[in-house]
Amino acid sequence: MTASSPSVQIDADLTALNTFGLPARAKHLLRVRSLKDAQQACVFRSIRPEGDPGLILGGGSNLVLRGATLDTVLKIDIPGRRKISENKETILVEAGAGEPWHDFVRWTLDNGWPGLENLALIPGTVGAAPVQNIGAYGLEVAERIESVEALDLATGNPTRLNAKDCQFDYRNSVFKRTNRWLITSVRFSLPRRWQPLLSYGELAKEIAADGIGQPTPQQISEAVIALRRRKLPDPAELGSAGSFFKNPIVGAKQYAALIKAHPALPHYPQPDGREKLAAAWLIDQCGWRGRRLGAVGCYAQQALVLVNYGGATGADVLRLAEQIQNDVQKRFGVALEPEPVFV
Repeated sequence: MTASSPSVQIDADLTALNTFGLPARAKHLLRVRSLKDAQQACVFRSIRPEGDPGLILGGGSNLVLRGATLDTVLKIDIPGRRKISENKETILVEAGAGEPWHDFVRWTLDNGWPGLENLALIPGTVGAAPVQNIGAYGLEVAERIESVEALDLATGNPTRLNAKDCQFDYRNSVFKRTNRWLITSVRFSLPRRWQPLLSYGELAKEIAADGIGQPTPQQISEAVIALRRRKLPDPAELGSAGSFFKNPIVGAKQYAALIKAHPALPHYPQPDGREKLAAAWLIDQCGWRGRRLGAVGCYAQQALVLVNYGGATGADVLRLAEQIQNDVQKRFGVALEPEPVFV
């Protein structure tokens, strides 16, 4: 490694680098702060032991570490944010993969460039947002991404992938399906002709309760922040990975049987005729909200969130998740799929 290479920490503790606060270690932790760092890290990563998948780490907010010692972990800290261009329809902005997501959202709003306000206060980094295709309150980040710059880990060459190349799906993308790419920056296309997005009922109620007629982007952002703070724990106080399970999507026939047996089941029609169900409601009906299993449990304010009460391991989290999945499957015949990445 040369003087221009990323800094390397030997035998690094990863506990503080994942929001769940789960223990794990890395034989080599590389801090990546630029494209050149990423290319050097790519070379370093290529000599890791066969069979070791390595780990590309952003904010660590969508991660369950199982306690293993990983050989090589790349911590992506690439900074930077800028406006690239604008026309009558859109404003194009870019941010480095290491930028904190919420800080970036706040920066766009402070500059008068709305479009991301529904995604305020989501933990993690800009580079992690496309991986998971983060979404909340009626908006998915895929709807705002123009392109992603990523390093091809097989060749070390930078590549720009457009939104179609990213293969976005519900909480999924090409970056989550393969270990080929290291994201270095993301470009977002923000609408000049902005309209408030209030299709999500809970957000609309929050705005109405505040007595706001036509909300501004800032007011929508503030409402989203208030909702998230009421429902989700502060990772500094209770470790978690945010929403732990995806909202399951079922076919019309299964939905018809479910809604007949459970008329109060919240559901959201999909363009293809299927229905998205509220995973939190399913979990709550199985009696898990506020329930604890050793060092882990379901958060009292939101059944979809699993929390670390202190000293939990990845095995503890998996045990709880499996029990919840089994109970929901047994009662409703619905399979819950975890959102976080398991390492």
